[in-house]
Amino acid sequence: MKSKINKHSLAVLVVSAIVLVGVPVANILGLVSDVSINLWGRYLAFAIVAIGIDLVWGYTGILSLCQALFFGIGGYAIAMHMSLDGANGLPGFMSWNGAEELPWFWEPFQSFPLALILGLLVAGVLAFLLAFFAFRSRLKGVYFAIITQALAFAAYLVFLRNETMLGGTNGLTGFKTLLGFDLTSSEVKLGLYVLTGLVLLATYLLSRKLVNSKLGKVLIAIRDSEHRLRYTGYSVTAFKVFIFVAAGLFAAIGGMLYVPQTGIITPGRMDVQASIEMLVWVAVGGRGSLAGAILGALGVNLLYSYATSAFPGSWLYILGILFIAVVLLFPKGLIGLLGSIPTSFRKEEWSGKVTELAKYTKLF
Repeated sequence: MKSKINKHSLAVLVVSAIVLVGVPVANILGLVSDVSINLWGRYLAFAIVAIGIDLVWGYTGILSLCQALFFGIGGYAIAMHMSLDGANGLPGFMSWNGAEELPWFWEPFQSFPLALILGLLVAGVLAFLLAFFAFRSRLKGVYFAIITQALAFAAYLVFLRNETMLGGTNGLTGFKTLLGFDLTSSEVKLGLYVLTGLVLLATYLLSRKLVNSKLGKVLIAIRDSEHRLRYTGYSVTAFKVFIFVAAGLFAAIGGMLYVPQTGIITPGRMDVQASIEMLVWVAVGGRGSLAGAILGALGVNLLYSYATSAFPGSWLYILGILFIAVVLLFPKGLIGLLGSIPTSFRKEEWSGKVTELAKYTKLF
């Protein structure tokens, strides 16, 4: 057991050194471009969201289709602040919509600390209310998934309307500075990348400590046999609410780190399709494995960047085939696949899986 812990700690140390030291040094030396730094910074923000989804879905067995909503709330909170940062009067889109004064709910976002607090608070309160009433009513499985899907779609429609003064279809964009720093500067881009990497590392270590604690064992017990756990006297609802809110906060933090590096946030980042894509990240990486969630978020988004340039318009087909391949060929994800490489290779078993996969891909 001790050797496994040492190997795991060494792997975390090596990867962290590469992400937080190796890549920035390579950027300073001109070996890695600012565009790549910006791109990978976004991927690291996605990985923070994936860890929260893995806690909810992989460890607790709760299928949620609204994690992108919490991601969007965090993103819009910081975007509203950046839209007001250094702006003379109203943001441009408000003037186009005929607004004459700043809406009341925009006022607190002129302060950076308040913008951070409100982004986390709104996401946390919304996650708590949804989880409390749903889990208290014993909703789970596909019924809970449908409720979260409806919530995500309703929020998407609200943010889509110009009357809400949140940018409508075009969202919020045109950010120039954050806390006085020029967002187009190479140093600021590198700083945001390092900050995102540090937050990801902290999120991973905190989550790993959680799943290795007694709380983590309770979460796994909820996933495997919720009825039996209730019978033993545990307050299952409280545990499920806690982990759902924690995942919502992780998603909001990821959104806050994503927007300054992307330069735009739109309602499309919080719709049901975005939430489903996030689930695919975790499924591909490996459910019930925090490292797998990170690997899946980075790998799928890297594939997205390549596929959308090499095969425009075909990403959803590729994503669908990828998900089917995960279910049929390596249900434990990339982490499980890497772990099984040293074991014996049974040709006839894989041959049958490939044949079954080919049959399903005919649907596309």
